[in-house]
Amino acid sequence: MAEEPKPVNEDDLKQLKERMNLIVSADPAQYHNEYSLRRYLRAFKTVDNAFQAIIKTNKWRVEYGVAELADNKEIIEKYSDKARVLRHRDITGRPIIYIPAKNHSSSDRNIDDLTKFIVYCLEDASKKCFEEVVDNLCIVFDLNGFTLSCMDYQVLKNLIWLLSRHYPERLGVCLVTNAPAFFSGCWAVIKGWLDENTASKVVFMHSEMDLCQYLIPDILPDDIEF
Repeated sequence: MAEEPKPVNEDDLKQLKERMNLIVSADPAQYHNEYSLRRYLRAFKTVDNAFQAIIKTNKWRVEYGVAELADNKEIIEKYSDKARVLRHRDITGRPIIYIPAKNHSSSDRNIDDLTKFIVYCLEDASKKCFEEVVDNLCIVFDLNGFTLSCMDYQVLKNLIWLLSRHYPERLGVCLVTNAPAFFSGCWAVIKGWLDENTASKVVFMHSEMDLCQYLIPDILPDDIEF
């Protein structure tokens, strides 16, 4: 179930707001709302680290062309079977990114284009957050039909990097469904790349009853089954 976000020190938040106000007055594009500032403080611990991380994210967003990704129909159409943001939400109101792992193959993708598509999905889902209620996401990895040829470690590394650097504290929970027995070896590798906080948000679903604790199974695409 969703945990309450860890509280931040209000004095730290005030200091971070003051720093941001100084640069926003010169460049409105640097703006982050209070929910975003709280997420950066929770993730990066100190005012200095949070401030520097925000500046790096803002620079990355411009250089990467994040605002223009929604207009890149070619990439969106090419990789639309790799992930999708669902119309429905989980039981706490989080937007859901559904990823059917069987559609992935490291030999059948351009890593740069697929990473852009991942950013597009993260942006789309983040915009759907009701931040006053819950400001994080639910990611569902459906491993139905998954084989080792579907295992794409580089894509997962890129996703982890994006979540940790540029979408900090956006991940609320990651649900893994239909995991075959051999996936335990893959998970041992992946878990080594995660910090303790992120690893604790990954939950393996063993039945529809498990899934019901987080969302209504009927809202998921037809390709999921137990």
